[in-house]
This record gives sequence, structure tokens and C-alpha cells, in this order.
Amino acid sequence: MALYEHVFLARQDLAQAQVDALAEAATKIITDNKGKVVKTETWGLRSLAYRIAKNRKAHYVMLEIDAPGDVVAELERQTQINEDVIRYMTVKVDEHEAGPTVMMRKGERDRERGRDRGDRPDRDRGPRGGFDSE
Repeated sequence: MALYEHVFLARQDLAQAQVDALAEAATKIITDNKGKVVKTETWGLRSLAYRIAKNRKAHYVMLEIDAPGDVVAELERQTQINEDVIRYMTVKVDEHEAGPTVMMRKGERDRERGRDRGDRPDRDRGPRGGFDSE
């Protein structure tokens, strides 16, 4: 069987429970057709780069799938019909990433960066408040 990553964006006005129900429905489609969902990650409500169907934000969900191609075709067909999903994309991958994905690690990195910024050593400033260029 092939490995896939399936990401979908759900409307911003949905509750988190409804988004989880969409992920469960996708998981059911895959398991009913003899596929397997390796991991499900909910990335939360995030801003979009541009407005899609009058939505400025969307709930992001990613599924790591181990299934044949016809299962993925059925999943995409069902996703396309669902009016709560505004965008989706499925990508075939060579292997699944171990541990949390980059999107989940981003929050940890931002928290660590915030702590690091407070520990910066003071630098010499010139007479106008800028840095000396020596």
C-alpha cells in the first residue's frame, strides 16, 4: 500500500467538535475501504493567505494514510462533496514523518524563541542609539 498525507481546511464557523467529526468521517471512509490512518493532527484555526469562500480563517486537519490509490480517490470524492470543507490536498509521500509534524513543532519553536530573546546580551549603542559599526 502507498503512503499519503491528506490535509483539509474546514470552514471557520465550525466548532472544534464538528471539525473532529469531519476527521472521524474521513478516517471511517479510509478504514471501511481497507486502508489505515497512521496519525491525525489538528493544527487548529489558522489565518488564510487570502479569502476562500468568504472565509479569512480555517480549521486545518492532517491525516497520514496508508492505503491503496482507490481509497484515496474515494476519500477525495467524499471530501469534495462536503460543503464544510473549503480546500483539501492529498500528497503521496515516501515515508511518514516520525513524531510531530513541522506545523506542530512551530508553536514549540516560537515559545523557545521568545525565551531566547529575553536573554540577549546588551550591545554597545552609538551616540544616536544605533549600533557602532567598528
